[in-house]
Amino acid sequence: MLLLESRDADRVIGFWLFGVAMMVAIMVVIGGITRLTGSGLSMVEWRPLLGWLPPLSDEQWTRVFALYQNSPQYLQVNSWMGLEEFRRIFWWEYIHRLWGRLIGLAFVLPFAWFLVRGKVRRGLKLRLFILLLLGGTQGAVGWWMVKSGLVDDPAVSQYRLTLHLGLAFVILGALLWSGFDLTLGSTAPRAPRFLYGHAVLALFCVSATVLAGALVAGLDAGLIYNTFPFMDGDIVPEDYAHLSPFWLNLTENPAAVQFHHRVAATVSVLVVLVLLLRVTRSDLPAERRLPVHLLAGLALIQAALGITTLVFVVPLDLAAAHQAGAVALFAAAVWVTHGFRGVEGAGR
Repeated sequence: MLLLESRDADRVIGFWLFGVAMMVAIMVVIGGITRLTGSGLSMVEWRPLLGWLPPLSDEQWTRVFALYQNSPQYLQVNSWMGLEEFRRIFWWEYIHRLWGRLIGLAFVLPFAWFLVRGKVRRGLKLRLFILLLLGGTQGAVGWWMVKSGLVDDPAVSQYRLTLHLGLAFVILGALLWSGFDLTLGSTAPRAPRFLYGHAVLALFCVSATVLAGALVAGLDAGLIYNTFPFMDGDIVPEDYAHLSPFWLNLTENPAAVQFHHRVAATVSVLVVLVLLLRVTRSDLPAERRLPVHLLAGLALIQAALGITTLVFVVPLDLAAAHQAGAVALFAAAVWVTHGFRGVEGAGR
């Protein structure tokens, strides 16, 4: 009886984690739109406890606008802005921060309730506390990222942006993996060992592509070389290695960063398609193949979105769809990998 109650509690907690994961996925897309609209530096103060409400009076709007007028972004880029134009960029950053606070509440309040009711078994408590710690760390990293654009150069550090996005995907992956553990457990039949290894490789490639995309966003590298498959007629852009020392090109040269994102995306698609081929040739039942078919479909859609976004010079709607596609593709890769984790048998 107690075992059944524990399993029921695990399933409830698992579905709660899926709900939080959905909120994190939405947060990533909101963050991308905030970046694309140039809104991320519009709020120049961090008020984690008191910043729930937006400006509600003309006096409050005047105050936050005056703070922004002393920022590098206003002085060097947006000095033409009046209050009405400022409000348009302010709202996206406000929504981004508000949604982060709502995610915090969506995690902390149910977690506290589960603890008080004794629904969290001992082996699960540490995992949930680590997730809570990661969420708090992400908020601090977000502000640390914003601060890099409030000093001299009105642009956030691409390194901090990559860390911020990477940590968001770590949190998303941990939430999904934990949710699958609690709702699916080990009830699924085992898969051949070679499929698990290939799924791990696919998840790694997708994750690497996401991080490469963060560097592209941080350097606005999508605004150059807007041709495909060649980069203005060349496979490798002519200014690929113009920085010295050479290793700076990996993270500070927009041409090289875009090239690496292209290569990582191409490798990811190929790895996923080969995984689909191997699954098709395996003796897995149809329901076990479905996640891999979904993963392959999403990989092709995401590649098409990336190419279209590049060729049309990063319009907001396509770029936001590309960001959402990255989240969906990563989630599918986590699902596939989790489904193949219990492995046995020989490869082919």
